[in-house]
Amino acid sequence: MKKVAGGHLVDVLLTHSYHLFYDPKQIRKMQPYPPLGTLYAAALLRKHGFSVALFDTMLEDPEPGFPAALARHRPRLVALYEDHFNFLSKMCLTRMREVAFGVLEASVSAGATVIASGTDASDHAEEYLRRGCGYVLLGEAEWTLLELVQGLLGDSGPRPEQIPGVTFLDPATDELFRTPSRPLLRDLDTLPLPARDLIQPEAYRRAWQDRHGVFSLNLVASRGCPYRCNWCSRPIYGESFHVRSPESVAEEMRELKECYGAEHLWFADDVFGLKHRWVEELATAVERRAAMVPFKIQSRVNLMTQEVASALRRAGCSEVWMGVESGSQKILNAMEKGTHVECVPVARENLRREGIRTCFFLQFGYPGETWEDILNTVELVRETRPEDIGVSVSYPLPGTKFYERVREELGVKRNWVDSDDLAVMFKGTYSNDFYRALRDALHAEVDMWAAQALGGNRNSGPKTNATMVSAGEVARLWKIVEQMEKSCSNPEPTLA
Repeated sequence: MKKVAGGHLVDVLLTHSYHLFYDPKQIRKMQPYPPLGTLYAAALLRKHGFSVALFDTMLEDPEPGFPAALARHRPRLVALYEDHFNFLSKMCLTRMREVAFGVLEASVSAGATVIASGTDASDHAEEYLRRGCGYVLLGEAEWTLLELVQGLLGDSGPRPEQIPGVTFLDPATDELFRTPSRPLLRDLDTLPLPARDLIQPEAYRRAWQDRHGVFSLNLVASRGCPYRCNWCSRPIYGESFHVRSPESVAEEMRELKECYGAEHLWFADDVFGLKHRWVEELATAVERRAAMVPFKIQSRVNLMTQEVASALRRAGCSEVWMGVESGSQKILNAMEKGTHVECVPVARENLRREGIRTCFFLQFGYPGETWEDILNTVELVRETRPEDIGVSVSYPLPGTKFYERVREELGVKRNWVDSDDLAVMFKGTYSNDFYRALRDALHAEVDMWAAQALGGNRNSGPKTNATMVSAGEVARLWKIVEQMEKSCSNPEPTLA
């Protein structure tokens, strides 16, 4: 470790604000992953000669843990660097904002300068700065962080006002100062691999093994998404898409398998398999290295062709989560999703033929959605029988077209408390209780199918959370939904 003057043991202590045990839904799922974005930033700092430490908020209680880390490492700088590959960080859950502000307060009290990077800090930069944060980084921030650390700690680094992608309070005027945006990194292979040696892998291993019987780790092959769904937040990458070389991804898979003992992988990319040739090359690179590990991905129904499904199987893919969203073409068009309902059964069948679990992300409550549209979605799920589903309601994220459309209807509450909140924060067609009942009924039905089919599942991967639900119980839950549909409608909902 590099020696640091003034009694400091490290140059930079990195942390993030997502704490699993403040999120009841995620505790039930118990699928924790290391903060990948934070580890990328740490690796780049270390590559350029700075000493770093990590307080990983994911599994350790930040209230006693972070002050103890401050005392142990005595950093000159604290980087509150959120994992932008974790969709829960993009949601800006209010409980996690409280954690971030706690980190800020403790760091300032300890005499450290705080640098913040993440969706919530970008959306509320002035609030973070007024609370004691020295600098907020905007956009893709690894190189911005490096240059800022060089400027703050080095003798010849750039001044903050010279660094793209930084905002801070001007000491002369006390007003917000923002530098020009930083261009996105095109060659992702120039970044060092995440500094996974900074985490405590055994804590993650125990959490996974105890609940699922398999140890899973995360990685990314790409950054960004070129599609234009108008409800999807893209605070960092916009509509850009850059992908690593298949060789570098396969090599990281080999390392996770052989050096860390990963038995399953989660590709945290916004969209995977954009080009079938790249997937073919990845499969070949994986086979060449004997690096195959069962993995799951997120993708789109229009990308899951038979050729892509076959290449995914060769590469080791065991599970695909697709953004189906709705069984109503009217709603898909309103979302500007760029997909067609009839593609869903085709994608499902292509993956089924390759023995790949197929899972749907579904979104209810989009403006203009009617009971008929909801029934179309339910019928699509019943027709295609996915192995699992994730149900949410439309969530207005700052910076999206959807947010601007409903902004005037938003009240004091603009973020969920945790990921199980499931609150419609604008004038939805139905009440929150209705959507929660709808979620419970649809989940119960899918869980019933999954539990029935569990014995025949030949895929290797985490154990399913599906529990046996009786047909009578499913029918009872749907009867509740039908009754609530008549009593829980909003007389003046937001229109499409």
